[in-house]
Amino acid sequence: MVQYDLIVIGTGGAAMAAGIEARSRGKSVLLVEHGPLGGTCLNVGCIPSKSLLAAAGRRHRALTSPFQGVPTSADAPEVGELMNQKQGLVEHLRQAKYVDVAEAHEFAITYGHARFLDEHTLQVEDQMLRAASYVIATGAAPLIPDLTGMSEIEYLTSSTAMEQQDLPVSMVVLGGGYVGLEQAQLWAQLGVDVTLVGRIAPYAEPEVADVLRSVFAQDGITVVEEHGREVEPTAEGVKVTTVSGAQVQGQRLLVATGRYANTTGLGLEAAGIGTDARGFIVVDENQRTTNQRVFAAGDVCGAPQYIYVAAQTGRVAASGALGELSTVDYRGLPGVTFTTPQLASAGLTEARALELGHHAESRVLSAQDIPRALVNQDTRGVLKLVIDTQTRKILGVHAALDGAGELMLAATYAIKFGLTVDDLTDTWAPYLTMSEALRIAAGLFRSTMPTSCCA
Repeated sequence: MVQYDLIVIGTGGAAMAAGIEARSRGKSVLLVEHGPLGGTCLNVGCIPSKSLLAAAGRRHRALTSPFQGVPTSADAPEVGELMNQKQGLVEHLRQAKYVDVAEAHEFAITYGHARFLDEHTLQVEDQMLRAASYVIATGAAPLIPDLTGMSEIEYLTSSTAMEQQDLPVSMVVLGGGYVGLEQAQLWAQLGVDVTLVGRIAPYAEPEVADVLRSVFAQDGITVVEEHGREVEPTAEGVKVTTVSGAQVQGQRLLVATGRYANTTGLGLEAAGIGTDARGFIVVDENQRTTNQRVFAAGDVCGAPQYIYVAAQTGRVAASGALGELSTVDYRGLPGVTFTTPQLASAGLTEARALELGHHAESRVLSAQDIPRALVNQDTRGVLKLVIDTQTRKILGVHAALDGAGELMLAATYAIKFGLTVDDLTDTWAPYLTMSEALRIAAGLFRSTMPTSCCA
């Protein structure tokens, strides 16, 4: 029986952060992985999807220049080459950010399926392991909805879609959340005829979601904002019927309707580890599970599904597992959907702020009033600020803009450190940058009268 101070199940962002935290404290740690090293973000999530989105966006810009007198064109994509380049990036980062990092911090990684035999013992293949504490960081996987006919369809998920070697002529994307939106636009910009079934950006501010509705319409993406009810194979591919009876067809179906906790075969019940109604591991504010020796981090415990949240929960979980309890500070948490334009947010929506009892008020700045957008000849977008009218502190920043994600670091600082809308208005902002939009929007709380460029 091999003994460690900490055993971490998984090798994604949460797991690596936990391993690094344990070694920084001089503790022995082992990571266990049953699949490719690096978890969701590296292998089938952030890295490959954003690489392909960048490629698709480059082709789309070549086809749709807004500048008169600057003709552009683009040929059909070489999908095999695109996938090879994407995979090369994944393999480079696997070595540089996972293998080399593990070696630098001197923690071991073993491969095999982990399963708890009891509250204290972990089995990995034919090896029995014990640790003073454990961190579960096994992530999440695509959730397949229980629709009539789904078992008869050879569907794609966001993971398998990004392994295609040939483009389908047409595709139906089921789901309007961030994964569905990114995948729909990705394939559309590579030349696929895309239909999206699902409510666009259901948790975004309505003004922000409306921008993407308009953009998708301009880009030729058909949107049916309903839930799917039934799928069935056809001679040409697949047909999807919605709850209202509307029908759409495509050569392929891509399912992007959410994710579920990846805990299959972990033996959670044997270890006394509880899960919620959706199957995610239940944790307290310190990332501790119902087994006092076991902590959980990242997507598997229902945390917001961002790699930086996974990493922070991994550090907190390892710290707690090794005797120093701490918590994650979610104030001003940013999020970005990498469509064109990007959807991005930090902090509270206006509706959520009101629910929490704030005397909330908002202002919405159109991209038509942002000098950078005018120079770019692309005024599709908005920026919305939400404040508490009593304290004038920034509660939320929400945008659909070119480069909206780049605004969110400043927005997060403003929210976390309690800046007021007056602080933003009276702070320098470089002219002809998209970040200047924060200052301009903040100024709307003083006056909605038109101003000069930098006034």
